[in-house]
Amino acid sequence: MVYKIRVILDAKEDIFRDIEVKGKQTLWNLHLGIKSAFSLQGDELSTFNLLEDDGTIIKSVPLEDMSDDGDGEIMSDVYIDEAFETKGNKAQFQYGFLDLWEFFCELVEVIEETKGVNYPITVYRFGNVPLKAPAKSGSNGGSKKRSAMPLLEDDFSFDDDFAATGNFEEDDNTFDDEEEDYNDDIFDEEDDNDDEK
Repeated sequence: MVYKIRVILDAKEDIFRDIEVKGKQTLWNLHLGIKSAFSLQGDELSTFNLLEDDGTIIKSVPLEDMSDDGDGEIMSDVYIDEAFETKGNKAQFQYGFLDLWEFFCELVEVIEETKGVNYPITVYRFGNVPLKAPAKSGSNGGSKKRSAMPLLEDDFSFDDDFAATGNFEEDDNTFDDEEEDYNDDIFDEEDDNDDEK
């Protein structure tokens, strides 16, 4: 049997793809189908979160095993007909780390396999995929996207720190370099020689 899964990009606009994948293929095959359908570049880490009807995560299935003991379940272990047992079953797909793409997957139909078709295959496209992962905003139902690198955001501005003090004074008497002896007599002798010239 072939499972038709609607994959919706979490964005303000309606952007989705219908992907057909065989029931005995795995989440890894669906992951490849989503990458192809949405033209996602690179080999980023990704995860499927299998969901209850109310959106509660049943289990997370990563692309690669990140567990300490090395025997965690990965995408190539879970068949499509296990992840999407009945029509309406849902999953969340996350792709990337710094640029996080989020998708919602739902089983819309189970159909007969067409001979000669190389699955997974994108059978329907709606909307144009943006060049970058869309930013989320709380007002549109999506979760507020937080950067994994907060120091790169505009929260910190060195200009503001220095604007209040103006320019530096050349005579700063608050620093006393004679408190510690760092055995830098060689430099002191050179300075004395410079003064004599």
